[in-house]
Amino acid sequence: MDKTKRMRILISEIENHNKQYYLLDSPLVSDATYDLLMDELIKLERETGVIFPNSPTQKVGAEIAEKLVRHEHRSRLYSLDKVRTFQEISAWDQRNRLSLKKLGYKGQLSYVVELKFDGLTINLSYDDGILVQAATRGNGIYGEGILSQIQTIKSIPRQIPYRGFIEVQGEGLMPLSSLEKYNRDYDDQLKNARNAAAGALRNLDPNETAKRNLVVYFYQINFIEGNSFNTHEEMLQFIENQGLPSFGYKKFVETIEDVVSEIENIKEMRKSLDVLTDGVVIKINEYEARHLLGYTNRFPRWATAFKFAAEELVTAIDEVVWQVGRTGKLTPIAIVQPVEFDGVTVTRATLNNADDIKRKRLTIGAEVFIRRSNDVIPEILGAVDDENIGETIETPTKCPSCKTKLINNGVNLFCPNTLSCVPQLTYRLVHFASRNAMDIEGLSEKTATRLVEDLNVHQVGDIYSLSYDDWGKIPGFKEKRINNMINALENSKKPSLNRFIYALGIGEVGEKTSLDLANAFGSFNKIQDATVEQLLEVEDIGPITANNLVDAFRDEHILNGLEILASYGIVPMVQETKQSSSSLSGKTVVLTGTLESMSRSEAKEALQAIGATVTNSVSKKTDLVIAGSDAGSKLEKAIDLGIMVRDEVYLKELLKTEVYNGLQ
Repeated sequence: MDKTKRMRILISEIENHNKQYYLLDSPLVSDATYDLLMDELIKLERETGVIFPNSPTQKVGAEIAEKLVRHEHRSRLYSLDKVRTFQEISAWDQRNRLSLKKLGYKGQLSYVVELKFDGLTINLSYDDGILVQAATRGNGIYGEGILSQIQTIKSIPRQIPYRGFIEVQGEGLMPLSSLEKYNRDYDDQLKNARNAAAGALRNLDPNETAKRNLVVYFYQINFIEGNSFNTHEEMLQFIENQGLPSFGYKKFVETIEDVVSEIENIKEMRKSLDVLTDGVVIKINEYEARHLLGYTNRFPRWATAFKFAAEELVTAIDEVVWQVGRTGKLTPIAIVQPVEFDGVTVTRATLNNADDIKRKRLTIGAEVFIRRSNDVIPEILGAVDDENIGETIETPTKCPSCKTKLINNGVNLFCPNTLSCVPQLTYRLVHFASRNAMDIEGLSEKTATRLVEDLNVHQVGDIYSLSYDDWGKIPGFKEKRINNMINALENSKKPSLNRFIYALGIGEVGEKTSLDLANAFGSFNKIQDATVEQLLEVEDIGPITANNLVDAFRDEHILNGLEILASYGIVPMVQETKQSSSSLSGKTVVLTGTLESMSRSEAKEALQAIGATVTNSVSKKTDLVIAGSDAGSKLEKAIDLGIMVRDEVYLKELLKTEVYNGLQ
C-alpha cells in the first residue's frame, strides 16, 4: 500500500479513537494499541517527509511563539447580561415577550438552559473543513491567535465535515482532576483551574499548554457560510455532528418556570462536576425571536446569565497594605489566610476605604466573613466577633511610597505628589501604553517601574525621548527587544482621537466616554476648549466627569505633558465627519422611543457621521428630537419647549439624502 494512503487511513482511525475517548468516554482500543497506531503514523511521516494538516501528531510540540498575534473575529463575540434572582429572570422574560409582541412575533417561545463555564472563551475558525485559526475572545471584536495552543487539545478535531467557513465559540477549561494530577506531577503548583486554563491557552509555548490536559466545550456558532438554523437546538446538533465536543448537560424547556426549576437542579449538580461553573446561561431557542430582539451595545437581548449566589467563608486578616493607584487614591487591601472558593484560592480582599474598615469593626488577626461575589471579587463583609479583638488597623497619614502627607477627598485618601510618587507614575505609564490606549506593546508594569526609578521618567511623553542606549539600561532589554520597543513607540504616534483621550487617564473618562467625546467634538482642541456646559451635552457625561475634564486641561502638569507629547509628534487624528455638507452639522439631536428600521445606537452613529451631536436629554439647546414608537417624557418635554420633533420616516429620508450628497 502507498505510504501516504496508509497515513490517511491512520489519521482517520486515530481521530475516530480520539472522538470515542475524549467526546464519548467510550474507548474502542487499549492505550497500548492507540500508541502503536500513533507510532506508526509518526514513523511514516518521518520516512516520507509529508505531514498532513489534519494529522493528530501536530497537536503537541509546536514551536514557541514570540508573541500572540491579534485576530479579528468574523462576527462579534458578545458578553452576557447578568441576573441574580428569579425575579430578575422573570423580568427579563417579560421584557422580551412585550418587545416581541410589539414587533409582531407570532411564533413559539421556548428556552434552552446551559451551564456557564468558568474558563477562557475561545473562537475557532474552520475553512473548507480545516481548522485554520483559534483565538481568545479579547474585546469581542479582536482576540489573540492561539492556534498552536488549541492544537494541543486532543478532543478538538483538525478537520470537520462542513466545508463552508465557520466560527464556533466555546470555553477552554482545566478539569479539576487534571489540576489535581498536574499539581502531583509538577513542582510549579497551580492555584486554581480557571487561571490554569487561561494561562495555558495564552502561554507562548504550546508544550506548556499540552501539560495541562485542557478540554473545550462548544456552545455557539457565531458565523457560518451557506447554512442557517431555526433554533438553538438545531445549532447544537450541528456542532455535535461536526465532532466538536459539547457538554452533556443542556435542557430545552417551554416556560420560564421550567427554567427556574432547572436552576435549582443545577445548584446541586454543579458540586459533583469535574469543571468549574459559576452560573447558568438562559437563551431563547427560536432564532426568529432572537433576530427580532437583537443586541444592545454589549449583550444579546435574547440571552442572560444567572449568577449563583456569592459564597461566604470565614478567614482571618493577617495584614492590611495600602495600595497607591495612578490617580493617587489609596486603597486598603486585606491580606487574609488562604481560603478556597470553588477551586479558586483567595488571599487578598479589597477594603474600599478607612471608613469601611471602621464600620465593619475590622482588626489585624480578627476572624472575618469573606465573600467572593459572583465567583469573582473577594469582599470582606465584617468581623465574626463584635468584640473587636486584635491589633488596630492604622489609617496612614503619609503615602506609603513617597511619604508625602495625604489629603482627604470625601471618604478616600489621596497622595498629592503626582510628579514623583513612583506607583502613580508607574501606573500612569502602564495605562498610557495599554492596548486600548496608545497600544505600546512590551511596556509592562515591571518595565514602567524601571523607567521611573532608573531613567527618571516623570511624564508619559518622556518615553519618546529615550535613546537606544537608554533602553539598554533596563534589565532584560537586548537588541531585539529594544528595536521592538522603539518601533512600537513610533507606531503609536498617530493614535485615534478616542484612544488618545483615554490614554491621558483623566478621572471618570473611560473608553466609552472617550469615544463619545471624540464623536461629539471631532478634534482634541475642541475637547480642550469645551466648557462644562458643552461637555454635559454629550450623552452619558455627568457633572463629575465634565468638571474633571475642564480641571485636567487647566492643570499645569497635564498641559506640560501634552506639550511634551506634541514635541515628539504625538498628534491624535481628527475625527472624520461630513459636517461641512450636512444640514445637521453642529446641531444637537435627541433620540427617543423605539425605532423599527435600526437600533438607537445605529441611528446615533449615523447622525454623528453627518456631523450631529447626539445627546441623551432634551434641553433648550436641543435642535431636533427624533421620536420613535412609545416615546415618553423626552417627547413631552420637546413639545413643551417648542423643539422640532420628527419621526423615523424623516430620519431615514434625511440619512438617505445626506449619504447621497456625500457621494457627489
